[in-house]
Amino acid sequence: MNIRRGRNRSIRIALTASAAALSLGVLSACGGAESGGSADGKLAVTASFYPLEFLVEQIGGDHVDVTTLTGPGVEPHDLDITPRQTGRMSEADVLLYLRGLQPAVDKAVDQAGVKNTVDAADLTTLEAHGSSSGDGHDHAEGDGHDHGEEEGHDHAEEEGDGHDHGDSGLDPHVWLDPVKYAEMADGVGEALQKADPDHAADYRKNTEALTGKLKKLDQNYRDGLKNTDTRTFITTHAAFGYLAERYGLDQESIAGVDPESEPSPARMKELQKIAAQEKVTTVFFETLASDRTAKVLAEDTGLRTGVLDPLEGITDKSQGDDYLEVMEANLAALKKALGAK
Repeated sequence: MNIRRGRNRSIRIALTASAAALSLGVLSACGGAESGGSADGKLAVTASFYPLEFLVEQIGGDHVDVTTLTGPGVEPHDLDITPRQTGRMSEADVLLYLRGLQPAVDKAVDQAGVKNTVDAADLTTLEAHGSSSGDGHDHAEGDGHDHGEEEGHDHAEEEGDGHDHGDSGLDPHVWLDPVKYAEMADGVGEALQKADPDHAADYRKNTEALTGKLKKLDQNYRDGLKNTDTRTFITTHAAFGYLAERYGLDQESIAGVDPESEPSPARMKELQKIAAQEKVTTVFFETLASDRTAKVLAEDTGLRTGVLDPLEGITDKSQGDDYLEVMEANLAALKKALGAK
């Protein structure tokens, strides 16, 4: 009996030690997630849509696991968030979104309660590119030089556009201005450094590398659009107010800020007149929305159609594999349409 009792006691001690070791391992894993990291020890970041996902990927590198709420091919403005997705959002170490662009995301962010929540709208200066005058005209007077500090003048038709830009009425499409996008990159880099200070040096290095590429992109736009036959371009979606303002162009939108809204007959007639007066050659549509109205206007005016991508998502139809490539493709399209010298 004594031998058996001794053997049983030894077994119990061994089992207790194993259980303690297992518990310690589980606690350590949980502690890693709570202190900043996914199951594999990386920082878990949730981005609301592609332009923010791109920033996290470029700056976070191998130190982050990034997921996006807006899948490829989904129009961000129309995104719906399920309660289950909201629950998953609450597990992120860092939550990055752009208030005013996706109302469903704004509501879900408020419910998720993530400690490190970053509104990209706070990382740069947003502007109101809309007017109740409804003349549809983005007047960016100038010679292609920096207009970033001037007041925006995009009077894109917004009546009945069906899209909520929040209480402020500010244009959220700020990522299409490389200069302002670089400001957002700086802010994202600082947010990642705060959430994961152990890798702060890498985040700073990657941020500098990305902002350097964006500075080069900005210069390419300045050089490429400096001398053109016309400064006016027509798009289905009034997403390019910041870009137009930055480089001294005039954006004329068919249907305001919502790419799916229907233009009025009066607006279509007005655009025909503008196209003739401003020597417009091309009506631009985008990859994630219908090209029907663009084709109708082009047929009525004898203009070409082309793609100008607002970069709200990357698909197999995109004119490039990432933000930088698509922005270069947009530049090439604008140079051709505007008659760049």
